[in-house]
Amino acid sequence: MTKNEEQNFEQAIQLLKEIGLLLVRGSEIPDVCRLVTGKEFQGSWWSNPAAHEIFAVSERLADNPDVTLAKLVSGKVTFIHRQLWQPLFSVGTERSNWQLGDLSIKARQLLTILDTKTTLVSTDLGPKPGDVVRALELKLLIHTDQVHTEKGAHAKVLETWGSWAKRVGFKPQRSNATTAQSFLEKRVDEINQRYSGCGRLPWQAK
Repeated sequence: MTKNEEQNFEQAIQLLKEIGLLLVRGSEIPDVCRLVTGKEFQGSWWSNPAAHEIFAVSERLADNPDVTLAKLVSGKVTFIHRQLWQPLFSVGTERSNWQLGDLSIKARQLLTILDTKTTLVSTDLGPKPGDVVRALELKLLIHTDQVHTEKGAHAKVLETWGSWAKRVGFKPQRSNATTAQSFLEKRVDEINQRYSGCGRLPWQAK
């Protein structure tokens, strides 16, 4: 990393440790794009002159052992610090009505298969699995990671939360999902108030 990238990473990881959540891109709560550039911008961040730096900081955050990602805030990719992994795990494994109630048949079938296999790669799921995978991500029913296949293609590794926890060495405790939801709601409310944000969680009304 360049000196500037290193400084931006240190600023990002310190902020993430402090508030627990950080978007890759979005105005709802603090995000890496604004942290790096100092301003909001329209269009894809890949077209921004600071794209390389944004990517470098995001990749290093994603590789940090105290950070995981999920579509937690406003349906967007969110960096989540270890301090919030317990409520995240509790919500993700609850299988509440808001998670299962309106799932498509294909999404339910994929969830059942994943429950058995615990880990799947999106490229093995047949043609165009993106919408089904995305539906499960938005309901926090699965954990996913972006990877490159041996053929150079982009793919996602799908995991049950149990498989993810075992892989990263996280030992979840017994926890009530309602209590976990309330904890996350309070944290997002605090972030919204502090940064004049409008972040929301998947089970909250739009």
